[in-house]
Amino acid sequence: MKSSKIKVSTLAVLCLSAGLVFPFAANAATYSVDYAHSTLGFTGNYQGQDFNGKFGKWQATVNYDPAHLDTSKADVTIDLSSVSTGDSTRDSTLPDTDFFNVTKFPQAHFVTTGFHKKGDQVVAEGNLTLKGHTAPVELTVKFEPDSHGAVLDVTGQLKRLDYGVGNGQYADTSVIGGNVSIAGHLVLANK
Repeated sequence: MKSSKIKVSTLAVLCLSAGLVFPFAANAATYSVDYAHSTLGFTGNYQGQDFNGKFGKWQATVNYDPAHLDTSKADVTIDLSSVSTGDSTRDSTLPDTDFFNVTKFPQAHFVTTGFHKKGDQVVAEGNLTLKGHTAPVELTVKFEPDSHGAVLDVTGQLKRLDYGVGNGQYADTSVIGGNVSIAGHLVLANK
């Protein structure tokens, strides 16, 4: 009877220890974003000419570890009214109903659904919600750790019409390109 109690107690202690140790060992690191040195932008095309834009206000939560992609995640919320392209006409038009419609949809939201290796690259899969439409987006991830944290660069492409950006006459992709390249440069600090 005593031997049986010892085995059960030992087994319980081992299970409890494993439950306490393994979840923490496998979790991705949590970082804070240095917004002063980070950028979130895009490249579009108007009448055959590329133009760059960026968002001045956004928030991101990043948990990332290249050795534990299964527990890595990112969540980004973008204030669409903070868009800037360096062209006053375009900057005043993008928030309007035909494009971002910031009165009704003030924010865009991207959340990862998973990370995986694709050859030598890491790909983040996620869903972007913009102007009431949600569609999948894949981002190529480049992660460079340093003594203070890391630099995380992401690039990808989306189709603006999947999100209803550019209605009516602006839906013509021969005038405003249908593909938009997106890029983020996040300077991350250890928490």
